[in-house]
Amino acid sequence: VRKTSQAALLVLLEQELIERYDVETKVCPVLIDLTAPDSNDDVKTEAVAIMCKMASMVGKDITERLVLPRFCEMCCDCRMFHVRKVCAANFGDICSVVGQQATEEMLLPRFFQLCSDNVWGVRKACAECFMAVSCATSQEVRRTKLSTLFINLISDPSRWVRQAAFQSLGPFISTFANPSSSGQYFKEE
Repeated sequence: VRKTSQAALLVLLEQELIERYDVETKVCPVLIDLTAPDSNDDVKTEAVAIMCKMASMVGKDITERLVLPRFCEMCCDCRMFHVRKVCAANFGDICSVVGQQATEEMLLPRFFQLCSDNVWGVRKACAECFMAVSCATSQEVRRTKLSTLFINLISDPSRWVRQAAFQSLGPFISTFANPSSSGQYFKEE
């Protein structure tokens, strides 16, 4: 029943059949409640996944005000690695919605924590979304902070994390290109 209702909610949001006011006052508060620290662990994991999927549909304003604070909390959920893994897997999507300032100020510290998580699956999820995170930061942050972080993932003790990082290496390098001189532009579709 939960899976069916979640899929229906996403379809309603995609087709813009729910008013923004209702999303803000009815849907988001329910999701925030479902991700509360005392919430059931399975429900919490599913609710975080829905919050991440709906971020691009509800836009920057609602995501920054209502979703982002709880998302940041969930990235640090020390009890449930499943929650952290969902956050890591969707990190790039959240970054692309909230933009450079919120990414650099609020999200990057959480991303650094997730990249050094004690569970290899969380680190692997970070390696897989590295390009999307990089695209949401300034050239300076890419050069000074993300490069070092990426080297750590390429040198990770887990071969699964290393493999994911090497697969993301080309896309990550492409985020350093200067579009005005290379003629190359990144356009996510």
